[in-house]
Amino acid sequence: MGKDRMHSTKSLESLIQDILKSRAQSRIYLFLLRKNGAKAQDIIKGTHLHPSTVRETLVKMYDKKLIFRKKQKNDNIGKNPYTYFPLPPVKLLKRYTAELELRLNYLATLSMTKNEKESTSVVQINIIDREGNP
Repeated sequence: MGKDRMHSTKSLESLIQDILKSRAQSRIYLFLLRKNGAKAQDIIKGTHLHPSTVRETLVKMYDKKLIFRKKQKNDNIGKNPYTYFPLPPVKLLKRYTAELELRLNYLATLSMTKNEKESTSVVQINIIDREGNP
């Protein structure tokens, strides 16, 4: 892997980690994004994370709706494995910006008096895309 590509991968992983607040989640999310879906066994191999870490993290990410899964048919005896897919990056960013707006707006009101908070001139922070959509 080239030096620029490795730096780019590390900075992207760092960005996703800032959003997801978890190194394991960021590595799994990026792996799924690059592979356009994968089974747990492939995620374990591709991310070099411990198998139990991957399985636990997949459950957490699924519960948070950061990933979705599709059951695969298996002709062998045993469980049918899931293939996991990431939430599209635009949806992840919209969710993140909505949370960020709430936190920034809360911070903006910390020093306001009760009367200032009730007035219509309260600070309101909105993050919008290029088309002007929140």
